[in-house]
Amino acid sequence: MKELTEKIIGAAIEVHKTVGPGLLESAYEECMAQEMDLRGMNYERQVSLPVAYKGVKLDCGYRLDFLVEKAVVLELKTVDALQPIHEAQLLTYLKLGGWTVGLLVNFNVPVLKNGVKRVVLNYEDSFHRRGAENAENNLVRSKGKKGGYKLL
Repeated sequence: MKELTEKIIGAAIEVHKTVGPGLLESAYEECMAQEMDLRGMNYERQVSLPVAYKGVKLDCGYRLDFLVEKAVVLELKTVDALQPIHEAQLLTYLKLGGWTVGLLVNFNVPVLKNGVKRVVLNYEDSFHRRGAENAENNLVRSKGKKGGYKLL
């Protein structure tokens, strides 16, 4: 999974390097699609994400920007700074869709590495595998006993 997220981040860096900050999110979405095509990556755009409520799937209008290789949710932003609500939105998408890894990419920054966050659902599993000290250094936020997330 790390290799795939690195490929996605590499594509985003190329887009940012080529067109820079300051465009609309829709422009970056088009550029990312083109760059991922050039790199031979499989993806779906504007993936509908229904909400299950008491056994009924409801179309509430949630749409993923990208689902890459059916494994990584990619959400693009063009904001002054990523906020906790952006991370919460991505975490919700991961939970609703049953995915474990997502990327938030904010193109409205001078250096793209400062606009990328990797979010992993169920950080506790990773916490125990990687060791407490390393995982604690990378922790973004935890929520209760389950459903936390972390930055890798």
